[in-house]
Amino acid sequence: MKRFYLFIIVAFLSLSLFSQDFFRGDFSKDKKYVIIVNPTTDNVAMVTFLMVQGILKTDPGLVEFVGVYHSSQEYDFSKSAEFISANGLTNFHLHEVNAPLDEEVVYKQNQCSSDFRKIFSNSVGIIFFGGPDIPPALYGQENLYSLTNDPGRHYFEVSFLFHLLGGTRDSDYKPLLEENPDYMITGFCLGLQSMNVATGGTLWQDIPAQLYQSTTSETNVQIDRRNLHRNYWQEIRDDKDLMPVSLHPVKFTEEMFFGNRVKVSRELEPIVCSIHHQAINELSPAFSATATSYDGKIVEGIAHKKYPNVFSVQFHPEIPDLYMETALLRFAPEDTPATVHSILGKESQEFHIKYWEFISGVIGEQASK
Repeated sequence: MKRFYLFIIVAFLSLSLFSQDFFRGDFSKDKKYVIIVNPTTDNVAMVTFLMVQGILKTDPGLVEFVGVYHSSQEYDFSKSAEFISANGLTNFHLHEVNAPLDEEVVYKQNQCSSDFRKIFSNSVGIIFFGGPDIPPALYGQENLYSLTNDPGRHYFEVSFLFHLLGGTRDSDYKPLLEENPDYMITGFCLGLQSMNVATGGTLWQDIPAQLYQSTTSETNVQIDRRNLHRNYWQEIRDDKDLMPVSLHPVKFTEEMFFGNRVKVSRELEPIVCSIHHQAINELSPAFSATATSYDGKIVEGIAHKKYPNVFSVQFHPEIPDLYMETALLRFAPEDTPATVHSILGKESQEFHIKYWEFISGVIGEQASK
């Protein structure tokens, strides 16, 4: 009998630990919530790092984070629940959306719509992280170079963004942001691509193949390093100290988002961190380009034309290696080993700090309402 009760207690605690339906429970309406989409342990750890280091600044007594995902995703989010519990992250919560969702209903009202509204109505902003290739069918193309290994994630994130922002695939749909135009939506890498696709844009499925007529790793590394967006040397050499990312400059456009909002010099060409092979092809009519690659072929930043706090970048400002000295690495075999932090240099380091100060300010403004 004692064993039976012990089993019941353990089962109850397990259910409590892995209960991931935050917005269906009795959550505090006095708090302000920022949504983290795809809250893997790595993404939760990165947000925690940024807060601990004072890079992402939020009021801990007011702002908390809710990781949101769909039940069809490949990742096991019970690992995230364990990570949050083990590290005492009382300001992080989880919410699973489990209604059916497939490719046919991404751009229309669907069984996830009520969850999308509930999440939006009870939060002040949302962050979309990087990830794998979007199924080309979602932007009307055949698959030429895409590797899609988690379609459920993309159906969820693209549909969520369509519900938030609307798009050309249903011009009669009224986006949720019409109810709160100052709501913040931002993202990195895949986050930018998903915003573009959700609102009517398309993607290059492989930058080297489609823009530089290069289809092998050996020819990819011959492209000007300033215009490489991932490190193809890793596919040629088995050197353990080759960095997985590309560090390259970006240029700001005539659109003054970075000058007026982030408040950095328009002449600055900061070095950023990238790891992607796809990028915006046709820019959605909802967005303006705020930054490009060094040669101007790749859109590196976007801002919404109507909603002031909707913006995204193709690069990764969230990577911890940008903000501290870590391992000595090389991009190419002939390089002298150096840390990512030192390769950036002072101006680019300050650019990343200012970008997070801007994001922190937007969150703070919305949380104070």
